[in-house]
Amino acid sequence: MNQSFRYYFQPAGTLIRWIQRKALFLRHRVYLGRSTGSVPPGAVILFPLNWNRLCCGLTCIVAFKPGRLSEAAVNIEILKTTLTRMENHSLAGFSTGDNSIPARHLSGTDTLSALWDNVRTLNQNRFFEKIVLSRKTQTDLSGIAHRLERLIKTEQQALDKIRDNLTPTDAALVSKNTERLKDIHWALAMELAENIQRVKGLMADARKPPEGASITTLKQINAVLNSIDRLEVRGRDSAGLSLMFHLPRPEFAKFEKSLSSQKLSQQLSDRTRADILTNGNIRIRHTRDTAGKPATTLTLTYKIAAEIGSLGDNVRFLRGQIQGDRILQTLLTHPHRHHTVCAHTRWASVGAITEPNCHPVDNVAANRSEQDPNSQEGIIHVCLNGDIDNHLSLQQEFESSGGRIHPEVTTDTKMIPLTIEKHLKNGNDITEAFRLAVNEFEGSHAISMHTDLAPGKIFLAQKGSGQAIFIGLARDHYMPVSEVYGFVEETDTYLKLDGETVVAGKNGKTQGQVFILDQSAGDGLSGITAMYYDGTTIDLSKSDIKTTGITSRDIDRQDYPHYFLKEINEAPRSVEQTLQARWTTAPDDPSRYVIALDEKTFPANLKTAFARKQINRIFFIGQGTAGVAAQACADIVEYYLTDPTLQISALKASELSGFAIDASDDELSMADVLVVAISQSGTTTDTNRTVDMIKTRGAHTLAIVNRRDSDLTFKVDGVIYTSSGRDIEMSVASTKAFYAQIVAGAILGLYLARLTGCRDGAFVSDRIRELRVLPAQMRQVLATNDKIAATAKDLATRKTYWATVGSGPNKASADEIRIKLSELCYKTISSDFVEDKKHID
Repeated sequence: MNQSFRYYFQPAGTLIRWIQRKALFLRHRVYLGRSTGSVPPGAVILFPLNWNRLCCGLTCIVAFKPGRLSEAAVNIEILKTTLTRMENHSLAGFSTGDNSIPARHLSGTDTLSALWDNVRTLNQNRFFEKIVLSRKTQTDLSGIAHRLERLIKTEQQALDKIRDNLTPTDAALVSKNTERLKDIHWALAMELAENIQRVKGLMADARKPPEGASITTLKQINAVLNSIDRLEVRGRDSAGLSLMFHLPRPEFAKFEKSLSSQKLSQQLSDRTRADILTNGNIRIRHTRDTAGKPATTLTLTYKIAAEIGSLGDNVRFLRGQIQGDRILQTLLTHPHRHHTVCAHTRWASVGAITEPNCHPVDNVAANRSEQDPNSQEGIIHVCLNGDIDNHLSLQQEFESSGGRIHPEVTTDTKMIPLTIEKHLKNGNDITEAFRLAVNEFEGSHAISMHTDLAPGKIFLAQKGSGQAIFIGLARDHYMPVSEVYGFVEETDTYLKLDGETVVAGKNGKTQGQVFILDQSAGDGLSGITAMYYDGTTIDLSKSDIKTTGITSRDIDRQDYPHYFLKEINEAPRSVEQTLQARWTTAPDDPSRYVIALDEKTFPANLKTAFARKQINRIFFIGQGTAGVAAQACADIVEYYLTDPTLQISALKASELSGFAIDASDDELSMADVLVVAISQSGTTTDTNRTVDMIKTRGAHTLAIVNRRDSDLTFKVDGVIYTSSGRDIEMSVASTKAFYAQIVAGAILGLYLARLTGCRDGAFVSDRIRELRVLPAQMRQVLATNDKIAATAKDLATRKTYWATVGSGPNKASADEIRIKLSELCYKTISSDFVEDKKHID
C-alpha cells in the first residue's frame, strides 16, 4: 500500500495535518469543504463542495424529492466573489503578447465552470421558491446579471483588438470562455429572472404568491410550457396540456369545501361531464392509494386548435387558461401527494385540426354513459408523435366488441388509451397493459402516458427511427421530451430511448423500448425502469447518461416572430464564428495570413496522404441544403486547387452510396478517396450511413457539421465545426448553417491549396482577407431588408409560376433558393441553368 493510500485510511485530522504540511512546503493554501469558485488559484481543497449541475413535440414532467438535501440559503456572496475574480482577469487587462492569457483569462476555466454550476443550481425548487419570495435576492441577482453583461461587452471589444496577436488555439479558448460567460448571463437573466415573471404570470394573484409547494408546481408547469413553445417549430396547429393531481380523500373533501365557499361547485360539475376531452375538461376518480387509504385523482386538461396563427399563440392561450382557472388555482393551495404533467404540440397527420383531436387524448368511449359506470379502467391520458398505421383495424376491433368512439374524434392517437384499457380489462396491471398495447401498434411512434392507476409515474414508449424521446435528468425532476432543446433549460444531462435498434430479446429479436419514470422510487437512474417491447429488462448504467453542450440561449426565438427570420439575421455571426480561430499570421510575416487547422480538424494521417499524393478523389456529400452546400464547396475547392490530377465533385450522400459504390463488393478499396460529409445536425441518416460504408472501404473522412458530439462527429477522422459547434438551426429551411458550411469548405480548400503547393502564400492570404470581410458584407445586404420585402411583394405575389436559374457556381445559389422557396411557400419550383430555360419555356 503506497503512502497516499495509507493516509487515506487514517483519521481525518491526521490526513488534514499531513496535507497541510505538504501544501505549506509547496506554498499552497488549504481549504476544507469549499467550492472551487470561492478559493484563489493554486489552492488545495479537502472535501470540495461541488454544486449540483442541473444536469410536432411531446413534453412531460414528473417531479421527485431528492434525498439527503440539506436546507440551504441562496448564497449571493459566492456569486459576487467569483465574478469579481473574473472581472480582475478580463482580457482588457492583459498586455499584448502575454503568453499567460489562456490560463488566466476570466480566472481560468475552473472558475467559469464553478460560476456556471452555482447559477444553474438556483433553478432547483428549493432555491427557486426562496428567490420568488425575496425581492432583495431578485435585486441582487439582477445586479450580478448587469455586471456580467458589461463584462461580456468588454471581452468582445478586447478580443477584436488583440485577435491578430493570438494563436488559433488561444483565440479558440478565449472565445469559448466568452461563450460560457454569455451562458451564465443568460441563465440568470432569462432562465431564472424571466421564468420568475412567467411563474408569477400563472398565478391568480402575483401580488400574493402561494405557498412554496404551489410555486414549485407552477414552476414545473411553466417549464413544460416553455418546452412546448420551443417545440412548436416542428408543429403548431394545436397544443394541449394535462395536469394530474393525486390527493388523500380528506384533502379532496377540504378542496370541495373551498370550491363551495367560492360558489365554484357547479362549474366543477359541469366540467366533468363531457364525453370528449376538450379545453377545460376535468376528470375525477376516487380510488385507494398504495397503502389502501381513500384517495382521489383530478386531471385538468387545457387545449387549443388553430390552423392559422403564429408561433407562441397556442402557448399564450394555454397560459391564460391556467392563470384564469379558479378551480386549478384553488387546488394548488391544497397539498397533494403526486402530480405529473403531460403535454404536446401537434402537426396533424391523421384527423382534423380540432380540439377533440388535440393531444392528450383519453380512454373515454362515446357510449360510456350507456355502459356500466365502472367499465372505465382508470384515467389514461396519452400523447403521440408519429403514426399508428393500423389504427383503423384497431378501431374496427374495438367497435366490434361494443365500443364506440365519438365521431368528432378522428385522430389515430385515440386507439392508444383504448388499447391499453383493453389489456387492463383482461387482468393485466398498468405496466403490462401499456407494454402489450404498444406491441400492437404498427408504424414509427413515440408515446407518453400518465394515469391515476400509477400515481406519480410517466410511461414512455418509442419504436422506429422517425421519432425520438429524450429524458432530461434534472436534480429534482425528470423531463421527457421529443427533442434535446425541449429540456436544456432544466438540465444538460439526459437519457435517450433507442427504439430503432433490433436486439436479441428473451424470445428472439425485438425492437422498441419502454421507460417508466417513478417520482417515488428515487432520483437519477434509480427512479427509472426500462425494458424492450418484449419485456426484456434493460439495465441502465451511468454510461447511458449523456451530456449536451446546447443551452436554451442557443435555441431561443428571442423577439423574432419566427425562427427563420431570426436565423437569417444570425447568419453573419455564424460565419464570423466559423472563421474564428481558423487563421493566424505567418510567423515570418505578420502582414500575411495562413490557415491553421489542428489535429482534431485535419488529422496527421490525412496530411501524410496528401503529401505522398495518395488522394486522387475528393467527394463533398450531403442531403437537402447540405447537399447544395456540398456543390458550392466542391466548386470553391476545385478553383483553389487547380489540380487536373485531382477529381473533385459533389454528390448527394444517397447518390454516392447508391450508385458510386458497389455495395456488393466489400473488397472495393477507396483508400485514394477523401469524403467530406456536410450536415447541420450531424444526424442525417443518408449521410451517416454513407460515411459508414466508405469507411469500411478505407476512405479518409472529414465532416463539416454544426452540432458538437452528434452522431456524425464520432464516425469521421476530423471535424470542421461551423460557428461555435452549437449554433442550432431550428427552422426547417436552413439558412445560417448553409452559409457557414460554404465558408468552412473555403477554409478547407485554402488549407489544401497550401498543403499541396497548388497556391502560394500570397494567394491564400488574400482569400483569407476576403473571407474576413464577408460578415460585414452580409450585414450590408440584411440592412436592405425593407427593399427586399418591397420587391418580393411587388413581384412574387402576382406570379403563379416561379423558377430559379444560375450558371456555373451560381447554379448552387439557384438550387438553394429553390429549396427555400419550396419549403416556405409550398410551391413546386424548378431550378435550371440559364441557358436551359430557352429550351424548357
